[in-house]
Amino acid sequence: MSTTAFLITPPFTQLNTPYPATAYLKGFLNTKNIPAYQADLGIEVILALYSKKGLADLFTQVKLKQPELSENARRMLALQTHYIHTIDGVVSFLQGKNPTLAHLICQDGYLPRADRFKQLADLSWAFGSMGTQDKAKHLATLYLEDLADLITECVDEHFGLSRYAERLGRSAYSFDELYTHLQQGYTYIDALLIELLSAKMEDLQPKMVAISVPFPGNLYTAFRCGQWIKQHHPTCKVVMGGGFANTELRSLSDERVFEFFDFITLDDGETPIENLLEHIEGKRPVELLKRCFTLIDGKVEYLNGSLNRDYKQSEVGTPDYSDLLLDQYISAIEVVNPMHRMWSDGRWNKLTMAHGCYWGKCTFCDISLDYIKLYEPVAAQLLCDRMEEMIQQTGQHGFHFVDEAAPPALMRALALEIIRRKLTVTWWTNIRFEKNFTRDLCQLLKASGCIAVSGGLEVASDRLLELIQKGVTVAQVAKVTRNFTEAGIMVHAYLMYGFPTQTAQETIDSLEMVRQMFEAGILQSGFWHQFALTAHSPVGMNPTHFKINIEPGCSGTFANNDILFTDPVGVDHDAFSFGLKKSLLNYMHGIGFDFPLQDWFEVKVPRTKIAKEYIVNALNEDEIHSVKPSAKVVWLGNKPNLEISTKTKRGETWETAMLTFYAIKDTLSIKVEVPQGKWVMEILDKIRVDASETLTFQQVKDDYEAAGLDDFELFWYNKPFNKLANFGLLTL
Repeated sequence: MSTTAFLITPPFTQLNTPYPATAYLKGFLNTKNIPAYQADLGIEVILALYSKKGLADLFTQVKLKQPELSENARRMLALQTHYIHTIDGVVSFLQGKNPTLAHLICQDGYLPRADRFKQLADLSWAFGSMGTQDKAKHLATLYLEDLADLITECVDEHFGLSRYAERLGRSAYSFDELYTHLQQGYTYIDALLIELLSAKMEDLQPKMVAISVPFPGNLYTAFRCGQWIKQHHPTCKVVMGGGFANTELRSLSDERVFEFFDFITLDDGETPIENLLEHIEGKRPVELLKRCFTLIDGKVEYLNGSLNRDYKQSEVGTPDYSDLLLDQYISAIEVVNPMHRMWSDGRWNKLTMAHGCYWGKCTFCDISLDYIKLYEPVAAQLLCDRMEEMIQQTGQHGFHFVDEAAPPALMRALALEIIRRKLTVTWWTNIRFEKNFTRDLCQLLKASGCIAVSGGLEVASDRLLELIQKGVTVAQVAKVTRNFTEAGIMVHAYLMYGFPTQTAQETIDSLEMVRQMFEAGILQSGFWHQFALTAHSPVGMNPTHFKINIEPGCSGTFANNDILFTDPVGVDHDAFSFGLKKSLLNYMHGIGFDFPLQDWFEVKVPRTKIAKEYIVNALNEDEIHSVKPSAKVVWLGNKPNLEISTKTKRGETWETAMLTFYAIKDTLSIKVEVPQGKWVMEILDKIRVDASETLTFQQVKDDYEAAGLDDFELFWYNKPFNKLANFGLLTL
């Protein structure tokens, strides 16, 4: 079997689903009829390692370390037969192929236990709300992590279940340390990787290998792959691309990198890869390549002479997941954080609603780079076409839209299209907490299968949100998260501390805001990140505006993105880390709301200045309820029952109408005048979601008045009729 392009994701990214870069690229190459094959070597190495043979080989290596083993490793070595006996069953269970094993896993005496299981006492609160399958997944994950600890201690210090040698790729201004490691003999994981790679290269005989490096955690293994290919298949060209190159290697100048790669591409990969394939086939001179580094006469050169434009999102094709071992990915529950669990549990088809970010102003973000700067949405109809193609190919109905921030208008259009096509899908994405996420829009998103959103609350301080140029206020975020929560959509907040000029008081006040939002039930998940300064963000490009000083030596010949800095405010932000995370863990599980904030911390912190009822008051603020005439009005519900009855009193006879609406769980009856009842029956048919034309609010009002009825606003906004939002009457 020979192929033109071999697309690789090296170890390690995720256990539960493939990182989508190669699937995107293969989908594009399909549109050009260019034969391509892809492999996620990460999951393949994991499956080779976590198997009977893999563990037998591992314990053979561990024995060589005696008597240097820790007590934990000695315990695991003594239990090796139990590990080897159980491993295939556990992996099969986590692949979804052996669900009944959950009962055994949950019983004491089946899984061998080492240090990771000591945390079970601290997590006993979780299992009351976790079913047998979820509890078994968590226990099985601890079992895998115990084995990972053994590997790290005894045979390969760089190993991690979702990253490898990450430290070597982080803030690596110099290539020296990574280069030194690459001159040494193969590690235990290297040997497994190269064995798999060798077999595939022998079978495929590709002209080009494209290696995707999204994270520092798979940089080292990418270099190992490139090194072996250039040594054993010297005529094959090796290319690196992906998120790490796009952000970290934009000023690359170290010639030694090209002992491992022939080319390194930046930003969107479709046109650069197409140009490179033409170059390899002798159809394009090297100077006409697009956005790539290569070595010319012993010097690193950046080439961007191509006259070919980048492809529009409508032209790049549908992501193609063929070749990947979709039924062999492992769903784990590493932690009980609800959103983090979604990252590691279940297999998701990855798609993008829009290239780039429609907001593009946040000062901590790399908004100067094309992957954020160049905003281009995909039409909802085309998105649904791609979803249907991917369901057909993968058999999976779950979608993770990996947008920087999904646009509300496009989310609305996509949701309507999903409902019109009667697709049964589950999906989630990242958003900005902006005011356009109204109650009705959130209800629509829920009806289309949206189960969760994540968004940046960042620093819950209006001063800092303005400095960040987030474009929201804390009160606005609270109202939006309430809208999602009331629709039944889980909300995860990205939280930040340590932003330039942030004071200790603002950190504590931010925590108080977060505490109140969890107590109000409008946040379900969150995570604190310490601010990191990057070279391509507005803060990095204009540090004096943010009153910080860049430390010397923050640039080099290899990776240049993370920047060290000093903030004259002088706050030791590291001291807040433990308390912020510990308090948040408690809040996520509905406890600790009455605990004084200062008691979460091991250092002295100021008392909050935020009023106890700040969030509750913000949620209770009266809002001017006005609907734009151009807003779309849509009916998602079933046809109601109209019952007209005759009433007689004191010799007078008149008719009344009762509209009865049926939802899956509830029933609602509304008493109206007969002409209004008949109009409602007619208008609901006109505004049903699958109608040929979507009416605006103004058109609905005109229709009402054309029927000779009075006081449209009084009728539309009355309290009983207003309840119809929960039954499918939405103004968008």
